[in-house]
Amino acid sequence: MVSRDPAESHRASTPLELLFDLTFVVAVAQAGSAFQTGLADGRAGTVIVGYPVVFFAIWWAWMNFTWFASAYDTDDVPYRIAVMVQMAGALIVAAGIPRALEHRDFAVMVVGYVVMRMAMVGLWLRAAAAHPAGRRCALRYATGITAVQLGWVAWVVIVPRNAEIGVFFALAAAELAIPIFAEAAGRTPWHPGHMAERYGLFTIIVLGEGISAGTIAVQAASSTKTSFGHLATIMVGGLLIVFSMWWLYFDMPSTEIAASVRRSFTTRLNGAFRWGYGHYVVFASVAATGAGLALAVDDATHHSRLTHLQTGFAITVPVAVYLGAVWALHAPYKPPSLLRNFGAPAAVIVVLGSSVTPQPVLATGIVLSFLLAMTIAGRTRAATGRKSHIAEEPGGSLPSSITGKSRL
Repeated sequence: MVSRDPAESHRASTPLELLFDLTFVVAVAQAGSAFQTGLADGRAGTVIVGYPVVFFAIWWAWMNFTWFASAYDTDDVPYRIAVMVQMAGALIVAAGIPRALEHRDFAVMVVGYVVMRMAMVGLWLRAAAAHPAGRRCALRYATGITAVQLGWVAWVVIVPRNAEIGVFFALAAAELAIPIFAEAAGRTPWHPGHMAERYGLFTIIVLGEGISAGTIAVQAASSTKTSFGHLATIMVGGLLIVFSMWWLYFDMPSTEIAASVRRSFTTRLNGAFRWGYGHYVVFASVAATGAGLALAVDDATHHSRLTHLQTGFAITVPVAVYLGAVWALHAPYKPPSLLRNFGAPAAVIVVLGSSVTPQPVLATGIVLSFLLAMTIAGRTRAATGRKSHIAEEPGGSLPSSITGKSRL
């Protein structure tokens, strides 16, 4: 298990990685569905506390394997078997999510999570044995992961219910500290283009779960006497929301950000961790948005204990959190402008205000569409300004990247 070249050309997600992602599709769907059911049944206090816990297990296990695979993907038989074990763990986690959010019983989830993490320990030990230059870093990963898994087992076995959340935050902080501790002893050779693609693909997967949740809810509602006009506004607004979220995320190519992070990674760690860890908020808020769309359908068909205002907040709060997270991740890499500085924060306020409207889903979709239109207009003005500047230079000619003419 030798390290991959971080400057390798044409590095893309492998078929095994895509199969690995499918198991997490199941886990994300279970988390969103259980979150939506809990809110609709009036168990808001339980699921609002439990949902971040559940999603942390999904996100952290996916992210740790993804970064490891970017550095040490050998695709041999032992590697494939280790990935299969992690996939089994992800399915166990998915099976335990309903119990976790309904009864705060995290035992099954922890079993699946520990299975995934201990498979990662085996991979790190292989890397330590085969890659002397990265041995200290790999051994720190293996040691740290093993120690924290003992803590998770103790969490479900001996920690009392009233101390559960406090101990969870301590263990989650320990998990987050492991890469910082390990990378301080060396640097894993992850590939920026590969990581950007992996994060982008998982963003699309979670967005797809939102579309699926909304579609299933509308399908169930179509068998009732609910007017199609009321459902149509939810369908249109939901599509505007999901499509705008996708466009806004990919407005700033992740490859550019990952390449910048990779260049500074050799001397400082904070940029890589801010970008990598910040996606927890992105992924979790997108999945929660899907649950909010399903709740809007439940509200329209009178199958929810939430008030109309509470349903509105179930939609607008995750969308607002998503906007804030994407803005925080992208803004440092964009040129200064009023739109960059204040566009997303202003949209967050207006989106939250949409909660009180008769059609919060449609209103939120319109707000995101307006923000997207402003973003496109800003890009167009900037591109036009660059063209004019080049054309005015003595002997200046427009390069093919701006004129659209091929160099071939």
